[in-house]
Amino acid sequence: MLDIDLQWAIEEQAIPSLEQCQKWVSASIQSPRSSQPVELTIRIVDIEESQALNSEYRGKDKPTNVLSFEFEQPPGLVDIGEALPYLGDLVICADVVKEEAKQQNKSLEAHWAHMIVHGTLHLQGYDHIDEGEAEEMEGIEIEIMHSLGYTDPYCEQEVK
Repeated sequence: MLDIDLQWAIEEQAIPSLEQCQKWVSASIQSPRSSQPVELTIRIVDIEESQALNSEYRGKDKPTNVLSFEFEQPPGLVDIGEALPYLGDLVICADVVKEEAKQQNKSLEAHWAHMIVHGTLHLQGYDHIDEGEAEEMEGIEIEIMHSLGYTDPYCEQEVK
């Protein structure tokens, strides 16, 4: 079971649709979560909101493509063995994604898919702070993107 709250803080656009988000998130859920209910929020924002959040939470005063806010289980629930299915929140800046897709010569759909795959992996504890972690995470992303019918998101390609 997958429950996504897709929030549009800007005028709603064709990409991503809720159905696309569900497909991309579902493909990104790694074991042992893959057989459990999962909930998350995807909020599509403008440059100003992205920049404000990136500045507040990462100390970087510029907009970014995707921010991931992993949900932390309250200690009381963990202590009694209860687990909430909530992964956390993804905040994605539509304008940054659109500009990056153009700069990287990728289709907008493929870049949206990659941003949601990338963010969903972050919500599950994957990171790319050091080289080893980056290689592992990128390998998983490439595998997921291929399973979804997209090319390697880290290789420059021609827009179809």
